[in-house]
Amino acid sequence: MPELPEVETVMRGLSPVMTGARILHVEQRRPDLRFPLPERMPERLKGRRIEAMGRRAKYILVHLDQAEILTVHLGMTGRFTIGGAVIGGNSMTHAAGGDRAHDHIVLHLSNGAIITFNDARRFGYMDMLAADDLATHKHFRDLGVEPLSDDLTADYLAACARDRRVDLKAFLLDQHVIAGLGNIYVCEVLWRVGLKPVRQADTICTRSGLPNDRARALVTHVRAVLGEAIAAGGSSLRDYVQASGELGYFQKAHTVYDREHERCLREGCAGIIRRIVQSGRSTFHCPRCQR
Repeated sequence: MPELPEVETVMRGLSPVMTGARILHVEQRRPDLRFPLPERMPERLKGRRIEAMGRRAKYILVHLDQAEILTVHLGMTGRFTIGGAVIGGNSMTHAAGGDRAHDHIVLHLSNGAIITFNDARRFGYMDMLAADDLATHKHFRDLGVEPLSDDLTADYLAACARDRRVDLKAFLLDQHVIAGLGNIYVCEVLWRVGLKPVRQADTICTRSGLPNDRARALVTHVRAVLGEAIAAGGSSLRDYVQASGELGYFQKAHTVYDREHERCLREGCAGIIRRIVQSGRSTFHCPRCQR
């Protein structure tokens, strides 16, 4: 499933084409994806101006006029492609990714762009809601802080970790704590900080819930890893591609993820990367230098 850097990359790819345009026509080729599509969605979107594009956790937010938002979750195989638009003198025409039989939603925009949502497994979903309801909507109300925002601090992380006796990896993956941080990037962060994924979460704080050096290092490296992944266009594993149809390349910089039995890349470490399973997910780590 695409993680935060992949969703951010898709959103940024769509933004120059979609922001400021009006939706002239919507082709809805089926009534549902993972869930039923919003009632009368083509009718409700027709003529609307796209004011801005954004992201919350792993959701793409299409901010419309009249203070309404179209929210999109890509699921496992959801992808957007752009065709038929020339923006700022640069061609934005790209071949659609995937089997066209899975092109479920097509937006025709006033600038000539055609935005297609393709989802082979139909685990993605869309919704429409009032902007004022975003914070209380069922998909968003329980989400934690954005990992790239100023809200993620060592003090916040330590306070959340106080008395938490779960594995550190499970704690960092808890969407109630940090929104959008996923399996690949948690493995990478823990390797960079040198912490075992099975370490108890409350070891990043004092008994009173104040941060220690581990909490401060985690915040620093969460920002660094996600920033580098976004700059590289994300990690292309299985079905993920950018809106442009190009692959992301951060997987070429993975230090531990999917490197089982390979030599640890930390300077001076002779460890071998191992894979364990935590809560049904693969965890890759170096048992020698992660403590």
